[in-house]
Amino acid sequence: MPDVDLNLLMALDALLEEGSVTGAARRLGLSTSAMSRTLARLRAATGDPLLVRAGRGMVPTPRADELRGRVHELTRSAHAVLRPAAAGLDLATLQRSFTIRANDGFVEIFAAPLVAAVTAAAPNVRLRFAPKPDKNVQALREGMVDLEIGVLGASGPEVRVQGLFRDHFVGVVRAGHALLEQSGSGKNAITPERYAACGHVVASRRGLANGPVDVALAELGLARTVVAVVPVSAPHWPSRVRRIWWRR
Repeated sequence: MPDVDLNLLMALDALLEEGSVTGAARRLGLSTSAMSRTLARLRAATGDPLLVRAGRGMVPTPRADELRGRVHELTRSAHAVLRPAAAGLDLATLQRSFTIRANDGFVEIFAAPLVAAVTAAAPNVRLRFAPKPDKNVQALREGMVDLEIGVLGASGPEVRVQGLFRDHFVGVVRAGHALLEQSGSGKNAITPERYAACGHVVASRRGLANGPVDVALAELGLARTVVAVVPVSAPHWPSRVRRIWWRR
């Protein structure tokens, strides 16, 4: 079995994370020409181009995408093996800041009790809540945040995921809205058809008018009319407009 240069593993991780020879070279403190030679060695070792030219940039090959998570986990494990053994964790003396990426709804409900609990157990620990504008876990993978809470997008094996709770959608209307007139189990019950026939105000941090609700309606052959999209929910709005508010 030929000898394997483990430095190639670190270089491959940097190349796949940065998506460019220049970025990977900067990350590892190498010259661009040295990183180009390393990429050539990686291509020879794997039998795959790994990164290919696309316009003015480079994109990973399917094989590179397949290797990305495994390579990142291997490099993390290597760093952990070579790191000095840590003493037992003492929360009372721990001094550190943790960055938590979460949406406004989570911060509004859970931030205060979470900060209180952490302060009681680890008085020298600071929590920093960062906004969560999307489902991209890149910041978590790169160590820019320590914990991400919410719905995540596609992630690799290096990202550990644990379920916390389930949330659900709630529709809100003003008092006296036609949708509530004589609602129940009779002919005026709130059905998908009656629901879709109303105008809707949608709360979306990314300004999207369509979402999971529209997917569910489409499966029933229905579509709703969105009359406004707002960045955050505002519970007092339904009393001023004659539209349905659907928080998501």
